Order: sequence, then C-alpha cells, then structure tokens
Amino acid sequence: MTPRDLADDLLDAVLTASPLSASLLGLPGYDDRLDDLSADAAVRAAERYDAIASAAAAMPVDGLGETDRQTVEFVRHVAATERDSARLGAIEWTVTDLWVAPASALLEFLPRTPLDTPGRRAGHLARLAQVPAYLSDAASRHRDGVAAGRTPVERLVRAAIDHLGRVLDGDLAGLRVPSDDAGFVAERDTLVTDVVRPALEAYRDSLVADVLPSGRDDDHVGLTNLPGGEAIYATLVRQHTSTGLAPDELHDMGLGLVENLVKEYAEVGQRVFATSDQAEIFSHLRDDDELAFDSAEEMLEAARTAIERAEGVAPRWFGTVPSQRCQVEAIPAAAAPGAPPAYYLPPAMDGSRPGTYFLNTHEATQRRRHTAETVAFHEAVPGHHFQLTVAQEQDDLPVVRRVMIDTAFAEGWGLYCERLADEMGLYSGDVARLGMLAADSWRAARLVVDTGLHARGWLRQQAIDWMTENTPLSRLEVATEVDRYIAYPGQALSYMVGRHELLRLRTTTSDRLGEAFDLKAFHDMLLATGGLPLTVLASAVDRWSPDRRA
Repeated sequence: MTPRDLADDLLDAVLTASPLSASLLGLPGYDDRLDDLSADAAVRAAERYDAIASAAAAMPVDGLGETDRQTVEFVRHVAATERDSARLGAIEWTVTDLWVAPASALLEFLPRTPLDTPGRRAGHLARLAQVPAYLSDAASRHRDGVAAGRTPVERLVRAAIDHLGRVLDGDLAGLRVPSDDAGFVAERDTLVTDVVRPALEAYRDSLVADVLPSGRDDDHVGLTNLPGGEAIYATLVRQHTSTGLAPDELHDMGLGLVENLVKEYAEVGQRVFATSDQAEIFSHLRDDDELAFDSAEEMLEAARTAIERAEGVAPRWFGTVPSQRCQVEAIPAAAAPGAPPAYYLPPAMDGSRPGTYFLNTHEATQRRRHTAETVAFHEAVPGHHFQLTVAQEQDDLPVVRRVMIDTAFAEGWGLYCERLADEMGLYSGDVARLGMLAADSWRAARLVVDTGLHARGWLRQQAIDWMTENTPLSRLEVATEVDRYIAYPGQALSYMVGRHELLRLRTTTSDRLGEAFDLKAFHDMLLATGGLPLTVLASAVDRWSPDRRA
C-alpha cells in the first residue's frame, strides 16, 4: 500500500459517512445517497477509520518524499480523529437550528448540490426519497440519547422546531431550486410535497413530544452536564485544535489575549471616539447609529467592495491566487435567525458551483459597519476563499488533502488574514481597524466561553454576561454566538489556536532562514499543503526552505 492508497481509502471512508459532502465538493459516485445516521453505521465508520489509522501508523515515513511523508502523517492524524468522533454519538444530543444538526444540515446543504447533469438530478430525486429514513434515524438517535441521559439543550430544541416551522410555512421553498428540466421539477416537487414534507412534520413532532420535555435548561448547557461529558469535550478539543492543549490552558490563553487588546483599543479608540476607555469604546461600537447598516443590500455591497480591494493587492503577497473569484450571497432567510454572522462554502471541484461567501443579513439594521471588512478578509479574500480554493487546485496532492482541511488550520488562517490585511493596507480607516480588534476580542473570548461552558460548567447567562463585558459584539450577536458554542462544542477554539501556531511558524521560519525568508513564498507554501493538522504542519514547515516545495 502506498501513501496515496491510504489517502484514497480515507477519502472514501469520509465520503461514505457523509455523501452529501461529496456532492457539495463535486466529487462523483455518492450523489444518490444521504448520510446513514444509524448507530450501526457509526460503529462501522469507527471500525473503518481505526483500520486506516493503524495502517498509516505502521507505514514508515523515513525515505519518503515530502508530499508522501505529509500524506502519511495527515492520514494518521485524521483517521484517528474521525474514529474518535464517530464513537462519540454526538447526534444524540445535537438538536439545533445550526447546520451541525441533521435536519438543519439537510435543509442547508441539499439545495446547494449541483444539478447540472441527468445523473445528478436522478441522484437528487433518490435522496429526496430517502429523507424519511434519514430523519427517522435522527429521531431514533435523539430518543436513545434521552434514554441514556445524553440530552440536548431545551432552548436549541425550540430553535430547531421553530426553524422547521418556518421551512414548512414557506412550503419548503428552499428545496425547490429552479431547473430547466421540467420532468425533473415535476417529480422533485411531488417528492417534496408527498415525501419530504410529511417526514419533516413527523420529525418536528418527535422533537416536540420525545425530546423537548427532557431538554436541559439554560443553567445546564455545557457538556459537563452529560454522562462522560469531560471525556467527550476532551475529544472535541483535540479534534478542533489538532494540539494537545487542555481546556484550562485554552481558557487562560483566552484571558491573556483579551487583556493584551486593551492597549490597542485605547490607541485606536482615542483617534476615533476621543476616548481610551474600553467600556466607552465598546458602547460606541454597539450603539452609535452611524455604525449600523441601513439595509441588507448595503451589507452585501460593503462585503463585495472589501473583497475587490483585497483581490487587487493580493498578488503582492501571494505568488499563487485562485483561478476563480469569490461570490457573495445572503444566508437564506429561513436559516438566518440562528446562523452565524458569516461563513464560506468552498467551490465544487468540478466547477459546478463557485466558492461563495454567505453573509447573515437577518435584522441588518442591528449589524455593524465596523466589522464588515475584517469578516470579508477572513471568510473570502485572502482568507478562506484563497485557502480552500488554492488547496483544491493542488493537483499533485491526494484528493482528500485538497478537500479535507484541518479546522484549526482553516480557521487559524482566516484569523491570520484579518491581521495580515492590516499589513497589506486593506483597511479603509480606523473604524475598520476597530472591527479588526473586535474580531480579535471575539475569537479570544471564544477560548474563554467555550471552555467555560463545557469544562467549567458556566450557565448560559454567565457566558453571555462575560462576552458582553469583554467584547464589543452587539447583543444580538453575543446571544447567537453563545448558542453556537453550546450547539457545536470545541469548534470555536480552533480560531485563536490556529492563528497562534501560524504566527509562531512564521516567526521561527523567518529566524531560521534570515535574509532568505520571503513572506510571499511562505504563504504559498502554507496554502500548498492543503491545510494540514497543526502538529503535522509544524514538522513540514521545519523542513521547508524557499527552494523546496513543502
């Protein structure tokens, strides 16, 4: 078995477990399947990942070329992480309107799969026919969780029920994607009406009858309140940081980063608001009417303008730029109330769908102008759009390394790009720089709040109060953010951990290479790896020099 064989086996295992992801990425062979959410499928997936991890661990790396060595180390880490995740059974307690839960994921991503060929359209119809079994399995797993004391959070269950209500009241419009194939449209609409709608109604009824009464209240939202919660959280921390950092270390890191921002706020706040008092600066950022957007259209235009400015400057900082531009769209209205401020969906590898920056324009007049640029630089250019699109275009890498990006690398890169944008001269002024600082506060606070909730037993209101005091996020965004951390434990840790490591590697590599260090080449090297787990990346960077591809 070769390193590429290992990588291909891992890719098939991942896509077998999540065939909808394959379609979103434009990878053929999985278009007629939905995820198998049954407990037996989770056991089979864990066993397969374990076998792949063992095979990778047994493969020596000495004497391998750089790309093959990285691939073996990548497979070792990812297969072990996926094995451990499959064993957690997180679907039992994951009920939310965020896309990490089964129904919201289906409603969010199924309409985004390409329908450009007869085969794909036939596969889409087959998937719609499988929705009842998919949701029935989800409901069964939730009931198993309730029986075992692994219950979801009541507030998030209500949010999921409300989301389903909005979708049903809107006649499942999001699933009725326009198509020129009249026969397909007719059959699709029949399935949506006669098969999908009853399945969603039955799933919603099951949440109301079987899950909601057992939901945890706002004083018991963290994983510490579940049987084995400490071990569950430890697994998720490893998954999302790809390091050995413990929750207490991460909590303290976040507190230190929040403290370190005080001086920067004072300097920039004095120039903008004539005050160096952080509480007053935060009040201005939350409440000054002139910082509020007037409309959703204005939000989208601000994002497009920032991205265009970054595209013009990027070639001076990157030798390789994506072959396609980033699209900007609003998050669909039905999903927007519980969605984060923004996210990026990578392109399909076959070109059937472009990379898209989705912006949450729900209640646009409560959202703030000062964050528009930094979020665009994180999610789009030079952030996730560069990172994920360039990764897909690395033809010499196994496909799994081009599409399966480590969370800490990915989010660390996005956050790194927010500060890099200042080096690139992209911010339009000090108000936008306050947005950059606000984003730093936001991600530093995630280290504190996520670990507070899931390792220290914080109450929901305690998390909201701490985040309100220590970040300038609007009250709307703070509540949404805290609920996101409750619904998706550990993921919020990836941002600052990833950026910290990328900055460390930049510094140590510059020190090691001296005058031979070239930042443009360093950026190209990072993106050319495809997004390795941080420990694997560190070893690869230590071996890198500008005249050798990492």
